[in-house]
Amino acid sequence: MGLKCGIVGLPNVGKSTIFNAITSGCAEASNYPFCTIDPNVGIKPVNDKRLYKLQEIVNPEKVTPAYVEFVDIAGLTKGASAGEGLGNKFLSHIRNVDLIIQVIRVFKENSVVHVEGGINPVRDIGIINTELALSDIEILSKHIQKLEKMAKSGDKAALSNLDFLKNIDRQLSETGNIINKEFSETEKSLLKSLGIISSKPVIYVINVDEQMLSKDFSNDEIVGILNIAEPENIPVIRLCAKLEEELSSLSPEDKDAFLKDYGLESSALDIVASVSFKLLGLISFFTAGKQEVRAWEIKNGWKAPQAAGTIHSDFEKGFIRAEVISYDDFIKAGGSESNAAKMGLLRLEGKDYIVRDGDIMHFRFSV
Repeated sequence: MGLKCGIVGLPNVGKSTIFNAITSGCAEASNYPFCTIDPNVGIKPVNDKRLYKLQEIVNPEKVTPAYVEFVDIAGLTKGASAGEGLGNKFLSHIRNVDLIIQVIRVFKENSVVHVEGGINPVRDIGIINTELALSDIEILSKHIQKLEKMAKSGDKAALSNLDFLKNIDRQLSETGNIINKEFSETEKSLLKSLGIISSKPVIYVINVDEQMLSKDFSNDEIVGILNIAEPENIPVIRLCAKLEEELSSLSPEDKDAFLKDYGLESSALDIVASVSFKLLGLISFFTAGKQEVRAWEIKNGWKAPQAAGTIHSDFEKGFIRAEVISYDDFIKAGGSESNAAKMGLLRLEGKDYIVRDGDIMHFRFSV
């Protein structure tokens, strides 16, 4: 489906280091503002333990996980919405992503300059959010003027959209954010077509030093971030960018040992990918055969023909039925489709079946 997450923040907060860790890439990470100008793009697999359990059972020739695409967008500064620091160019990159990962610097390192002169996460969040809101307000203002002219001629659709966008504009002007993000599909489509950044889901990623990984969230800077995030239901994930970059170069065995040394169960970036996936309302279903075991990402609530269409458009056009075993039932049946059928765990589902997370599916179709 092409899930795309934009990594944003002030300059020198660790965005490019995090991007390198995500992709095992080579995005330039230097100690000066605007090191990144054109966005770097890379992908990271969603670390789904169910997929790798299926790999053990089926022993396929190939395994393909679901992927999240990450875009490393250059650092924003005060005045970005007015074009400062190449701000207009950077903001245009953010408009094209589905979800925003805002990196917030908490680590203290004198050799890495802070564009605002010192560590203050609450201030930094305020700068980024203000610039995004101001940029959105400018776009909304122009479109509202256009709709007002159309509404005068009796255009009902324009009138309806005008009321909605005026409400969004007022919220951004008064609070700096959009208070209610529960939109209808039509409203979502409108905001997406306009590139309204403030309507996108957000994750706060706190970049700490290694010593802060093992501590609780009692640090004053982190408490300040939580006080902003919790009322807005924004997920907060703590990581050490340098550590994650080291992890990305290790073998799976060495990676596990490395994490244990820090008392961690998994990479923070694996958590970021999984949370991004869920925050956008995505789920996975699986296909499992000797040639390939694969996770397919779809929107939660999709019906079987839509899910089939992610594999090939012919599957959706000629959909007849789906053979479905839930992941838990597949494990219960010892990883055997024939056992699952004998136990009554294999189901035949039609066009109205709503796919569930973890379904193992085989589609019957005719073209």
